[in-house]
Amino acid sequence: MSDSPHIYDVTQADFEQKVLLASTKVPVLVDFWAPWCAPCKQLTPVLEAVVASYGGRVLLAKVNTDEQGQLASLFGIRSLPTVMLLKDGQPLDGFMGVQPESAIREILEAHVGPPDAEAAAQVETPPLDPAERARSLRAAIAAEPARDELKLELATALMQLGEADEAATLLDALPANLAESAPAKVLRSHLAFARVLKGAPPLGELAVLVKHDPANLKARHQLGTRLLIDGESELALAQFLEIMRRDRAFEDDLGRKCLIAAFDLVEDADLVSRTRRQMASMLF
Repeated sequence: MSDSPHIYDVTQADFEQKVLLASTKVPVLVDFWAPWCAPCKQLTPVLEAVVASYGGRVLLAKVNTDEQGQLASLFGIRSLPTVMLLKDGQPLDGFMGVQPESAIREILEAHVGPPDAEAAAQVETPPLDPAERARSLRAAIAAEPARDELKLELATALMQLGEADEAATLLDALPANLAESAPAKVLRSHLAFARVLKGAPPLGELAVLVKHDPANLKARHQLGTRLLIDGESELALAQFLEIMRRDRAFEDDLGRKCLIAAFDLVEDADLVSRTRRQMASMLF
């Protein structure tokens, strides 16, 4: 249980006071859950972090349905988790099953507005690992198949799991507005790099190949790509720069092309700026 005063357990005895009456002052999310429910445990940290980011403008009341079966029956709960948003004692919105953080925030912002910036800055939502995130998103898409933005999120999670082919299929099926969005373009760049590694040796083996034969530009290209996907941006860019230095003609100036594509993926603006200058010095 969270230490936040805005997140608390409720029973049938105090439901009227802690939920119905409380919702006349601020909206209350009611989370129907059970100790044996794995999806409930998956949803809990995300739900609590989102509510905490509102700094008291939204409350979270948790109902253990194993102990409060009458409350669950009263609200017609048939699957877990089920979350309802109440205001002035009346249900406004809600959802069943695990939902991504973006979907929960979308519901709250529609009825409450955005979270408090100061409170949100103090809250870090516990990240789901890619496998958990993919399972969560698959469940959300099954419940709402028309929500294409969830498919883009799923493609990103699949990319992190190495499921490049399925991620590419999802991307290709997106409507034009999402297919041309910045996240989709970044993901396509990741996919292009991932295809380079199909059948490539592991990172350690590539490093040994390049060490013993610095002119092996194919291995150097694969090494730079593995480093980039693993988040070692500076080391990756250095490999692509070295390809440029050694042979501009290699696979039609592949080193420069890799640098340009990688710039879209590297978040360190200073690193990108420095590398652009180094690249330019070899071009002119």
